Amino acid sequence: MSPSSTAALAPSASASDPDDGAPQTARKPGPPAGLTPTRLAWRRFRRDKVGVTAGAVVLLFFVAGLGAPLFAKLYGNDPYTTYGQNQPDLLNDYGFPVAPNGGISGDFWLGLEPGLGRDVLTQLLYGIRTSLLISLTVVVIVTVIGVVVGVTAGYLGGRTDYLVGRLIDVMLSFPSTLFFIAFTPVITSRLTSPGEQMSTLLRATILITVLATFGWASVARLLRGQVLSLRTREFVEAARAGGASPARIIFRELLPNLWTPILVSASLAVPTYVTTEAALSYLGVGMVEPTPDWGRMLLKGAEVYQTDLTYMFVPGISMLIFVIAFNLLGDSIRDALDPKTDR
Repeated sequence: MSPSSTAALAPSASASDPDDGAPQTARKPGPPAGLTPTRLAWRRFRRDKVGVTAGAVVLLFFVAGLGAPLFAKLYGNDPYTTYGQNQPDLLNDYGFPVAPNGGISGDFWLGLEPGLGRDVLTQLLYGIRTSLLISLTVVVIVTVIGVVVGVTAGYLGGRTDYLVGRLIDVMLSFPSTLFFIAFTPVITSRLTSPGEQMSTLLRATILITVLATFGWASVARLLRGQVLSLRTREFVEAARAGGASPARIIFRELLPNLWTPILVSASLAVPTYVTTEAALSYLGVGMVEPTPDWGRMLLKGAEVYQTDLTYMFVPGISMLIFVIAFNLLGDSIRDALDPKTDR
């Protein structure tokens, strides 16, 4: 046999064996080429079953709240009519529903309110609407103020950063709940005459103003710290060396790298303000009668829970589900936007 034949029969190094018999290690597949960061984040989020489920629950609450008037029209009841007083057979002599489980029936799916006999389901839906509109408005305001203050302080640094930092410290040191309770009646009395009934819109505006006044500082501190770490990075220095204006650096270099903390902070703030608004209404300084509100429903439920537990159970469980779902959604959004997350 010739040497050439021997060489032909001998095993040769090929593309399938680049390391001459060395054991191969499985390579971890990277993200598909050509996908934008937004599509990659959406891809990671869709794979998170907990996040998708939480998002579906949150979406259900939004649809229920925003579509409350339409549902009430189809349902045939509204949150203001005192059905128990109009129909004597619905409430007993003590004002409690005659039917078991809080008066649940085919006409009133979640029962009746003790005392006035209003429909619980429509009160719950309109209460979701009230809490969501107030909390979302507050989140938008505090996010805008926090972004402006935090980015400005972090980018300018020096004396501006020092003064803004001290202002943020002062705002965060206030016992916010105590000031909510103290300031809201003061502002209300200043804007209305004695004996005058304040409109729902004005009361909601006051509530939003008070919550936003004490809420922007935490967002500003978070973004200030982020900007302080970003402003010395190579891409910012390169833009500055290239003659870019401060506005261009902020909008083209810094803000695109701040969307993750901004979105996560906003998503986690919504349930916080929902519970805060409900707590203020529970304490009597938020929304009042006859405006449907979760906090007002809990206040009424706390007064009658020994006789009618259902009325307190409905808004309490609803708020618990909403807060848990929104917090889980916020965690999933944070994981999806984090490029280091392994999913």
